[in-house]
Amino acid sequence: MDKNQIIGLTLIILIFLGWSALNAPSEEEIERQKFVQDSIANAEKLANEQSPFDSETAAASTALTPAQDSLAAIQRNQSYGDFAESAQGEQQTYELKGDKATYTFTNKGGRLAKVLIHDHQKVIEGEDKEEIKTDLFLLEDPRNKFEYLLPVNGKVISTEDLFFTASPRSNSISFTANAGTGQIVQEYKILSDGYTLDYDVKFVNLNNVIDRNNPIKLNWHNWLDRLEKNVTFEKYYSTVYFKESGEGTDYCSCRSDDEADLDGKRVQWASHVNQYFNSSLMAKGEGFNGGTFETEVTDMESEDLKLIKTTLDIPYNHGSAETFAMQMYNGPNQFENLEAFGNNLQDIIPYGRSIFGTINRQLIRPFFNWISGFVGSKGIVIIIIISILKILLYPLMYKMLASQAKMGALKPKLAGLKEKHKDEPQQVQMETMKIYREYGVSPLGGCMPMIVQMPIWYAMFRFFPADITFRQESFLWATDLSSYDAVFNLPFTIPMVGSHLSLFTILYSISMVAYTYYNTKHMDMSANPAMKYVQYFMPIMFFGFFNSYASALTCYMLFSNLINIIQTVGTKKFVFNDEKILAELEEKKKNAKPKKKTGFQARLEEAMAQQKKIAEQNKKKSKGKK
Repeated sequence: MDKNQIIGLTLIILIFLGWSALNAPSEEEIERQKFVQDSIANAEKLANEQSPFDSETAAASTALTPAQDSLAAIQRNQSYGDFAESAQGEQQTYELKGDKATYTFTNKGGRLAKVLIHDHQKVIEGEDKEEIKTDLFLLEDPRNKFEYLLPVNGKVISTEDLFFTASPRSNSISFTANAGTGQIVQEYKILSDGYTLDYDVKFVNLNNVIDRNNPIKLNWHNWLDRLEKNVTFEKYYSTVYFKESGEGTDYCSCRSDDEADLDGKRVQWASHVNQYFNSSLMAKGEGFNGGTFETEVTDMESEDLKLIKTTLDIPYNHGSAETFAMQMYNGPNQFENLEAFGNNLQDIIPYGRSIFGTINRQLIRPFFNWISGFVGSKGIVIIIIISILKILLYPLMYKMLASQAKMGALKPKLAGLKEKHKDEPQQVQMETMKIYREYGVSPLGGCMPMIVQMPIWYAMFRFFPADITFRQESFLWATDLSSYDAVFNLPFTIPMVGSHLSLFTILYSISMVAYTYYNTKHMDMSANPAMKYVQYFMPIMFFGFFNSYASALTCYMLFSNLINIIQTVGTKKFVFNDEKILAELEEKKKNAKPKKKTGFQARLEEAMAQQKKIAEQNKKKSKGKK
């Protein structure tokens, strides 16, 4: 560098050093900054230690000198700006009591803190697995959040940090937080159904406070509490449901962590759902501007079912006074209550989709409710419904039994096939099919009635654990038809079975073994002897699957099977006669015209012939090796 460059660089360095020295904080200022930082740390520590219903102040509760108080005020102004006035206060709670629920609010955040549901109780198991019933609350977890995130001057201010002024009335309450000349107002009013709140949030004179380029977000975190004895099924039926405007209802996975993003799409409502209860937030008008939804699964030992996270964008056009109108529902998953909103909220009840959900919503549910209007016991109603269904389906049952009777009558004619083709099981099957065709008997005749009944059976499979009608309803030895009916509690856990034994499931499995034995006693299984034993694995498998299921379903299955046995034994004993049936088959064969093979029969016989050919080839190969 030349001389001028060296002089210039030296002057720049000297100016920088002089500026730094002049602007360095004094020892007194350093002490003041340290004091402010310590005050903030103490305030945060105290805030974390306070419960949501602590009556102490949310700011540092230690006595402050005037200088310290002044510094705290400066810090509030720096952190909260126009909302600084509302960032200090004393936490208080307020109650609104309705016919169906009692609502508890807190002025910190101006939010709903918990809801006591009348006429329903929470069920927990004691140390000896006895049932203990206590008050049932929704939204009561102290870790829950319901906050508006306000974009102000490049920062985000949470209403959870603000103290609102409460104005309670007989069936409503409003909360106001001041922001200079502006306000945020939250108003709640109990509606006539008792479970619903009209809920409005108002932004008054905040058009110059709220940033124009960032949305106001509603951040809702809800730790779902265990409310039922059967926690396994309660976990499987709890999640977050949501509805995009103009679209169907959707939800996050019930069995694993999941998330969904509807950013920039209109959202009509979001619902945090337990097995039989829900907390829902619904927009009255145009809907939310978008939303994200997330579920986090907890372990089986946790007292919480899941953590549900919902974030919704609040429409705000930066007017001088804007109101966003909503409704809150906190109550049971009763179909009629939810359907009354007219926004498909009833879809949160997991009756099933497609044909099965339609059968449950439009047929089984109203039919069950109609009979329940005359009969008080839900268990008796289940038996009545089974009886009606069995009477209606008896023509199909008769066809199935008739097909079995025809096959049983032909059993003597099939007896010689095994001896004639002792080393050729495929040939036995082909000859058997030929005889069935000659006598006009279809082995599949007994299958069609079962196929027709499958949609009803599967609909019932979804209906009983989903409908709140059965919750805590007792029948016989079962204390709760929505849960398992444990009669033996085990000191250990059996895989797929659990640590208890359910009596309805035990009796159903026994009846299934008896029914299987009776039905197969006259059937020829010489072509496939293993089937004689394989069929008994089904009751064992069903026992493991249904042991922890809703006892309303296993009760239905037991009595349905018992009526099946009565119909089967009675029909075979008093209606069918093997000699008469065989004579009719002989006459039919004599007068019948030669029948063409159906496409299915042709393909079946072709497959059997192919199996026979392969078996012969394998037999030749094995002889060649010897």
